[in-house]
Amino acid sequence: MNNLSEKVGQSLVRYGLMIAVAESCTGGLVGSRITDISGSSEYFMGGIIAYSNQVKIRQLGVFPGTLEETGAVSRQTVVEMARGVKQKFSADIGLSVSGIAGPGGGTPAKPVGTVWVGLASKDFTDARLFLFDGDRRQNKENAADAALAFLLEYLEGKSGQ
Repeated sequence: MNNLSEKVGQSLVRYGLMIAVAESCTGGLVGSRITDISGSSEYFMGGIIAYSNQVKIRQLGVFPGTLEETGAVSRQTVVEMARGVKQKFSADIGLSVSGIAGPGGGTPAKPVGTVWVGLASKDFTDARLFLFDGDRRQNKENAADAALAFLLEYLEGKSGQ
């Protein structure tokens, strides 16, 4: 059982919050980790695997101009993905991930292992950049861990509010 997923679940229950996820490079791994915990239906609404840009646009409301100007792997894209999935599911929190898992697809500006994670709630929106150096599977695992850790940090910060 994933300790990080357990802690996330406990925090979501404590605050009575519902979450939805929008995933690109992780292909559903974040949602899978969340639902590995028994009782996760109390706080997990669902998710969208938005691997193609068309799904990001049509299902999550990412602006085509954002994708043209900044690319799918960018701060602005994951912010729009997080806001979009939050709205689509009427969730309290939207969590999103987009990156380059590899082994191909990297560029000098965005090498393989580049991952952005976005989080949107009623009173908070932010995104974080991560750079991983594993193979495809390791990069996906690391990206899912980073997304859950970012979410947990946000939730734990609520206890001080």
